[in-house]
Amino acid sequence: MSYPPDKLLYMRIVVLAGGIGGARFLRGLKQAAPDADITVIGNTGDDIHLFGLKVCPDLDTVMYTLGGGINEEQGWGRTDESFQVKEELAAYGVGPEWFGLGDRDFATHIVRTQMLGAGYPLSAVTEALCARWKPGVRLLPMSDDRVETHVAVDMDGERRAIHFQEYWVKLRASVEAQAIVPVGAEQAKPAPGVLEAIAEADVILFPPSNPVVSVGTILAVPGIREAIAEAGVPVVGLSPIVGDAPVRGMADKVLAAVGVESTASAVATHYGSGLLDGWLVDTVDAGAVAAVEAAGIRCRSVPLMMTDVDATAEMARQALVLAEEVRA
Repeated sequence: MSYPPDKLLYMRIVVLAGGIGGARFLRGLKQAAPDADITVIGNTGDDIHLFGLKVCPDLDTVMYTLGGGINEEQGWGRTDESFQVKEELAAYGVGPEWFGLGDRDFATHIVRTQMLGAGYPLSAVTEALCARWKPGVRLLPMSDDRVETHVAVDMDGERRAIHFQEYWVKLRASVEAQAIVPVGAEQAKPAPGVLEAIAEADVILFPPSNPVVSVGTILAVPGIREAIAEAGVPVVGLSPIVGDAPVRGMADKVLAAVGVESTASAVATHYGSGLLDGWLVDTVDAGAVAAVEAAGIRCRSVPLMMTDVDATAEMARQALVLAEEVRA
């Protein structure tokens, strides 16, 4: 089912996005709604300082993916990448070695860090970086303030907090997460343009990004959740859980840490009917539709595997169709 082109001509869409899943969904959304005005509110809770540089993995993944510079096979980092700087750092005994920054990628982080050091806020820096990549969307960090997601784990007989990147990349979520804490979120403010984009939106979408450490971290910034709930426009999400398992990554690990089952219906109710108006589940989870609707959220089952851009564009179209049903 295609979304009527005339309804897309001036549509203003806001998307809350994490990294790989959010970026790939956005590529499909751009194909499905080529004339829409799309604003992306990007997660910065994954941000980390490495080698004296400010690294923003999710913002960069969106920027590279939509700008044509992403490593398609792995979904993050630059295409045609080399790692000579990383190897030289390792030769000096400088780590961490578990986080793979490539030579091309280093340039982005150097520019970002220099601009931040000169006093520019992250939102202005992101805009400047996007001037090169031309992603075709307005990419906003959720906040200009420093927010970093940490994970409480039990290791070596004691409980300690580690950066999310260490938990996700180095440990591969092999240790049970006891708690997820977006450090600094409570004191953070939405970046310039975030609340305005939400207030002016026609549709707000939650892509199949991690509901805890991607979309959830964005919603943890005071004012964003409230603005979405009060926007008065359809809010539609797509389940990142298919057949009771994450499509990619280890979302089940962090869902367990916040007491949420790894099911499509549980994630919908985790967001809640006060925030979410519509929810798409995969066809294999069609049995969950009734439970989601019983929770006050309109639900449909459609194919949700982003196997290629065309399949992803159809997912985006179905999300817009559901949004129109909600509006009607």
